[in-house]
Amino acid sequence: MLEIARTFSVRNARKQKQPMRVTHGGIAVVRGREAMRRIFRTTIAATFAVVLLGMGCVSQAAAQCGSLVSSNLESIQPELWDGRPQFLDASFAQRGSKSEHIVGFWKAKFISEGSSGIPDGTLIDSPFVQWHADGTEIMNSTRVPATQSFCLGVWRKAGELRYELNHFALSFDTSGKFVGPTQIREDITLDEDADKYSGMFTIDQYDPSGKLLQEVLGKVTATRITVDTTVNQVL
Repeated sequence: MLEIARTFSVRNARKQKQPMRVTHGGIAVVRGREAMRRIFRTTIAATFAVVLLGMGCVSQAAAQCGSLVSSNLESIQPELWDGRPQFLDASFAQRGSKSEHIVGFWKAKFISEGSSGIPDGTLIDSPFVQWHADGTEIMNSTRVPATQSFCLGVWRKAGELRYELNHFALSFDTSGKFVGPTQIREDITLDEDADKYSGMFTIDQYDPSGKLLQEVLGKVTATRITVDTTVNQVL
């Protein structure tokens, strides 16, 4: 029976033009030439598709890089090639244009000078002041908080190291009654190291209708606060 089965299988395989392989356990049909050709063509096509896909990705990446980095190597700054990280100097005296030098955190003092009814040398206020790069300013006054200790202003550059500030506050008395708006104007000059400024100030207190109630004149000085400033330096 085994011999008959072998003969039948061989004849059948010849009719289908498929080669046969005989094993010890029986008869196994293997793929013919046509099947091998299909496998070969499929493999080649898949490989070619992968290659094309890879080339497409490389082209796309190159196009994206080209939109950000100039192809002219001479236009790239030499310091970017030395492998060292590039840092900006944190010193305000080294930053950009001089209009930026005033930006930062300050401890200020307002001293009366030439004010009617107030002796010269009288400390009017000793606030913390923040000058912002967008041209705005905020002050935390030493006034009693109930009378309004925070106020806001705007500044502009008036010279190489000179700045003008226009500042408004809403004043209240100790009972909470609205006294009126206060306008503070400053004309200050920053020193060459950009760590101190000084100048003149005017404080005008108005009633709610805009009538001037009192004017205080004097000098303002300020020292920059840094990450190394101690509490004793701001007292």
